[in-house]
Amino acid sequence: MNTDRYLEALLSVPTLYKPEVSPDGRWVAWSWSRLGPAADVFAVPADGSGPTIRLTETVDDTLVVSWTPDSKAVIVGQDRDGDERTRLFRVNLEEPGEIEPLTGESPNYYVRGGQLHPNGRWLVYGANLDPESGQEIEETWVLRHDLGTGERRVLARPLRANYHAPQLNAPGDLVLYHRNDLDPAGLQAWLVDIEGREDREILNFGPRAKVSASWFPDGRRILFLAEAGSHRRLGVWNLEDDSIRWLVDDPNRDLEYAFVPPVGEPGGPAVVIEVEQARIRASLVDAESGTETRPPDVPGNLVPLSPVENGWVGLRYDARHPVDLVRVSDNGAPTSITGLPERVTLDLNDLAAAEELVWESVDGLEIRGWLYRTPGSRAGTVVLVHGGPTAHAEDRFNAEVHYLVSRGFDVLTPNYRGSTGFGLEFQEKIKEDGWGGREQDDIRAGIEALIGRGMAERGKVGITGTSYGGYSAWWALTHCPPEIVAAAAPICGMTDLVVDYHATRPDLRPYSEEMMGGSPDEVPDRYDERSPINFVENIRGGLLIVQGLQDPNVTRDNVHAVTTELERHRVPYELLTFEDEGHGIARPENLHILYPRLADFFEDAFAEDSLTSG
Repeated sequence: MNTDRYLEALLSVPTLYKPEVSPDGRWVAWSWSRLGPAADVFAVPADGSGPTIRLTETVDDTLVVSWTPDSKAVIVGQDRDGDERTRLFRVNLEEPGEIEPLTGESPNYYVRGGQLHPNGRWLVYGANLDPESGQEIEETWVLRHDLGTGERRVLARPLRANYHAPQLNAPGDLVLYHRNDLDPAGLQAWLVDIEGREDREILNFGPRAKVSASWFPDGRRILFLAEAGSHRRLGVWNLEDDSIRWLVDDPNRDLEYAFVPPVGEPGGPAVVIEVEQARIRASLVDAESGTETRPPDVPGNLVPLSPVENGWVGLRYDARHPVDLVRVSDNGAPTSITGLPERVTLDLNDLAAAEELVWESVDGLEIRGWLYRTPGSRAGTVVLVHGGPTAHAEDRFNAEVHYLVSRGFDVLTPNYRGSTGFGLEFQEKIKEDGWGGREQDDIRAGIEALIGRGMAERGKVGITGTSYGGYSAWWALTHCPPEIVAAAAPICGMTDLVVDYHATRPDLRPYSEEMMGGSPDEVPDRYDERSPINFVENIRGGLLIVQGLQDPNVTRDNVHAVTTELERHRVPYELLTFEDEGHGIARPENLHILYPRLADFFEDAFAEDSLTSG
């Protein structure tokens, strides 16, 4: 196989992000990356009756934020080289390529969301900004931005930072938003009127319990998921009388998220997404009667988005089928509405399928993951750890996985404790120890299970991942002998958890506090014990550090701190940085560098280990 051509074919497959259905249900907008130097915004009729329209063509990632209330334009956000300081623009369906700036250039704050009021003048979003001083602050406030005068009115002042976008209702009189003031592990739903006069809590199930809420199209009811002990339950809150009615309350079901499409019957149906053993399982729930039905079965994962005539438009994907928008008819036949199949030059049937793998961790907990096998002789095994950690590895198309498989590596993607998709209790288990606890044992146990079953060789296992996956790569290399982990390539991974806490963007700090059981001032020993930087003298395997230099999440401070320690202990390492990347490496031109470098690095590390062992 010509791996250069194969990589080119893999990286020419567009990656789809953030599909949003217009308020009138007639359009879907989304972002596609890998069709240019950065992600751009596209739109297509939801029923597939017309061609795809390219709305932007930019040099920096441009992502869908929301639709305007009249369904004639899309609000998009664009940062600079991945610095996540988003500027908001409007682009009209009838004027593709012309983007109108709504907020100022080079903001000194982080924006969450962005919705245009029905009056066409006000823009509502969250930001860690004090409008009076113009200074960046720690907290995320809810703002109403007058596009005519430039005035920013503070509608609500949460006491803590958080990364949840406020949501304006369809009539434009109320804003739904979330607070975590009581405890960083909790989340409560609040309502504030559009003038900022009445701000009140509406859903609170305990200081450490999370509730996630969204509007019905009528703007008078709210669909919400609330944590209830070991599971999540689905309910409807009514503005008229503050009442709550439960729709789904079953401890045997793992509800992941839910929403009401912008069009359809007044009672919904609500789309409810469950994850069973990391596979998507969707259902449709009538919000009036509670009657539940299933959409038509299709191969792979299906997420319904909105009803169309005689069917639904939704997302479909698996390891052999890139994420695409499809129209699913009542008989279950999915048809692409984006034209993606015409853009793919790969033979998708030749791609490695995701095989489920199950093993037992150190405390007997069952752990699952996906294994992708190379068709030829195995050069080694690469463990690709997902980030978050509140996320999960799916049966999903991944160009990195398929490229590594083409280079002769088996790839394991583990779903360690703390992952979503296996129930709330499993997800919460990571908090028992905090980062760097038994979730890292789960990953190591997966490697040892592969070796014990003859599916991997000692000294020929490497590990990589981005963000928390990068942290896990650091942890494995500093805590595992080279016969278990021979090499690691952490990408934008935390090295010193204290440095990371203070250097990261403020709306992410509560997440660290939730996971670690407090701030560095409150639990200093835990932050110290769980920081890989304090164990670099243990490194015996190969090390390739990868970092986006504009990353505001896991900043370059982590790299500077750890390379200083590596040099002090005379630990050899390689360093690969990208000036125009943020939290993760995404630009196609950079992936053409990164993926071959990763494969070459692991090949060399495994060969060196074999020579040393011999």
